[in-house]
Amino acid sequence: MSNVKAPRSLRFDAAVGSANDTGHSATKVSAVASLIAVASFSGAEAQQSNLPPVNVDAPVARPRPVTSKPTSDQVRARNALRRAARRNNQQAQQAPVPFPSAGGLPADRDRYADPAAPYKGDRLQASGKYPEPILNTPKSVTVLTKDVLEDKNATSLKSAILSTAGVTLGTGEGGNAFGDRFFIRGFDARNDIFIDGVRDAGVSVRENFFTEQVEILRGPGSSFAGRGTTGGAINIVTKQATTDKSFYNMDTSFGTDRTKRVTLDVNQVISPTLAIRAGGLFQDAGVAGRSYVTDNRDGAFVAGTWKPVDAVTISGNYIHTELTGIPDFGVPYYRPSTASTAGGPFPDFGVNRNNFYGFVNRDFFRTGQDIGTINAEVRITPDLTISNKIRESRSTQNYIGTLPESPVLANPLSASTLSANPQSRYQATDVFANQTEATYKFNDGAGFKHTALAGFEYNNERSSFDKYLGLNSEALPGGFSGSGSLSGVSVFNPQYTNIPFPIPSGLSGLPTKLTVDTKSVYVLDSANYNDLVILNGGVRYDDYTIKTSGYGTVNGVANVFGQQQQDYGMPNFNLGLTLKPLPNGSVYAAYATSSNPVGAEFDGTSIQYGGLAPVLNGNPSQIFGPEKNKAIEVGTKWELFDRHLLVTAALFQTEKENARESMNITAATATAACPYPAGTTGTVSCISAGAAYRIRGIDLGVGGKITDKWSVFGGLVLMQSEVTKSNIPPANTLLYTSNVGLPLANVAHQSFSMLSKYQLTDMWEIGGQAVYRSKVYGGTFLAANQGTSIPSYWRFDAFAEAKIDKNWTMKLFVNNIFDKRYYDALYQSAAPFVLEAPGRAAYLVVSARY
Repeated sequence: MSNVKAPRSLRFDAAVGSANDTGHSATKVSAVASLIAVASFSGAEAQQSNLPPVNVDAPVARPRPVTSKPTSDQVRARNALRRAARRNNQQAQQAPVPFPSAGGLPADRDRYADPAAPYKGDRLQASGKYPEPILNTPKSVTVLTKDVLEDKNATSLKSAILSTAGVTLGTGEGGNAFGDRFFIRGFDARNDIFIDGVRDAGVSVRENFFTEQVEILRGPGSSFAGRGTTGGAINIVTKQATTDKSFYNMDTSFGTDRTKRVTLDVNQVISPTLAIRAGGLFQDAGVAGRSYVTDNRDGAFVAGTWKPVDAVTISGNYIHTELTGIPDFGVPYYRPSTASTAGGPFPDFGVNRNNFYGFVNRDFFRTGQDIGTINAEVRITPDLTISNKIRESRSTQNYIGTLPESPVLANPLSASTLSANPQSRYQATDVFANQTEATYKFNDGAGFKHTALAGFEYNNERSSFDKYLGLNSEALPGGFSGSGSLSGVSVFNPQYTNIPFPIPSGLSGLPTKLTVDTKSVYVLDSANYNDLVILNGGVRYDDYTIKTSGYGTVNGVANVFGQQQQDYGMPNFNLGLTLKPLPNGSVYAAYATSSNPVGAEFDGTSIQYGGLAPVLNGNPSQIFGPEKNKAIEVGTKWELFDRHLLVTAALFQTEKENARESMNITAATATAACPYPAGTTGTVSCISAGAAYRIRGIDLGVGGKITDKWSVFGGLVLMQSEVTKSNIPPANTLLYTSNVGLPLANVAHQSFSMLSKYQLTDMWEIGGQAVYRSKVYGGTFLAANQGTSIPSYWRFDAFAEAKIDKNWTMKLFVNNIFDKRYYDALYQSAAPFVLEAPGRAAYLVVSARY
């Protein structure tokens, strides 16, 4: 009976059912096979029993039928089904995606955030340098995800950063540009801003319409990012084309500050391997609480992603922005003649907060950026990836503004006057950058899983600074003084705001030029032992060369050329240890160094503010070695509430050595660090190096969801700063006092922010934000001048969102609900002025998502 075969029909059904799953279940086939086996076994037993034998003719063996193989018709049918499934999949990718309340995920969701809790950032963009999730990264990180930026109604980098704890705003100093100047943990970071991991050199004003998320990495990071980054760095993650789904987005805003704003964001999947994304911006706006000031913006971006094969990804984008309008250089600062009376910004002493001290027929600003990037990534093996990123960019700063300086107090105070000082600049910055990195993943014999990265980076940064002429010869009553300032402007009722002005006579044609060439090599490694112990470390060497050239005058003759060059080699490193007591928690300790070479800020050549001045008029320029920084941080991070809420806490200390400071000297009070220049009389200012200071504090953060309906994002930073070493001798004259023990200028030592929203129903969400900043002192160069400051403040915002259907939403924002009068920054000079923050404003945002 061993040769007995099942009938042909059963054999065919079993074969087709198991191979092609055409509807014959495995259970049915198994049952039939079992019956055949039982029958065979029963037949064998029957032959051994006493029953009479039964003779059954054995079936005749037949050749294997041709129909057991797929026929040509079956092959064609199968291929047709596959093509139909492929078409259905592509159509599903392009189908409209409902809002989260209607089920599913947004098509334009943040790729680095928790899909179920979009206030919570999970990973950083630079996955090679930071391969572990943020939970396991031994560093304080604040990620403003796409949803956080939208719920803050943050349309610029400045508005996003200023509502974040631990970051304050500075102004242009010592001839430096006015733009995005941030202080992170008390350290100047105006040139520590990156776009997709590449330094965005020069001070600019940055829009957010092309931004997916903003990452604030706190603490020294030269081994990751190069020069500077003492207090931290800011990385802008741009929107990229995705082959996941097509979508079509539009946002339209109307505001009580005359804002009219439209943004477009379109992603088109052309094929499973190719996608194009494009966007546009139009804005026509004023500024709440500030007369005459305008803030108009235009821009566009295009991005593409192409995967010709699975192992190769080529992506690129081009961004163009242009911001124009009438600039706001703030309001004057009241300095009483007696120490018993506290000073402050003049609006706190009865001046109308709307007062504008510029000239609407002359002042203007035009800030532009053009950034083109191509990135190629090749996966050589499953464990080895090589990438190359090339960028060419051009940024321009072009403005004439008016500084309200040097008030002359009168009695009554309403009769006080000031000097309207013209400030002009034309700066063009060009950058070529190339980054080549290799990432290799491997296991060692000790059980650690490594992610090692080796990279080479080259940056060529070129900038030209010029100024406008003819700002001191306008036909005004009395004319301008020789310095170009118009005196006698009323503090309470500025009288020259709308007077006619001729067109300025143009640029001087004698620019100062600055070039920085940096060649860098770096190696980083992250080693994970069973997700229990994570070690990371890295080293970077920067070969930094800076050159400046310019024009001066000798005996009244212009066009005398001067130049200066310095070369620095800067090694830096970082170490980190992370312990994982539980899968959702970590405890870490980290140590890192960084360097600030001369000219690192890349927006000026004033030695008073870290620049490298050309050799002009035969006078040698003061040249100092890099400032050295070191920091230690210990902290803990936990993911709570089903791992949808990230809570962080850290203690940190950063110390700076070879810091620069300023003091006034005479021939009698000169020191070895500050010699008195030959042929000079009177009091002169001297810059010296060799000082030191320290900032320490606590950094708390939270981001994500507490419940399915309640989201929060915020932080609390408490700091203490102190000058620990000074070249200035102890006080023995009226010219100077030692800086030791003084706090630092431009630091809000206490800051807090909290954004929260709650989903009332599937249709309605409400939310709000609270922001606190402590008092910020002014000062010159290093130590705070405790006689000048801007006061602390609380500011509150609110919003309500209605999801009309899966495609349309409406959101109402009210910023600065109580119309709080507060100030963003204090110009730390002998003639201070302050930048006033916007007043109360309401915005209606209508959004379409298809």
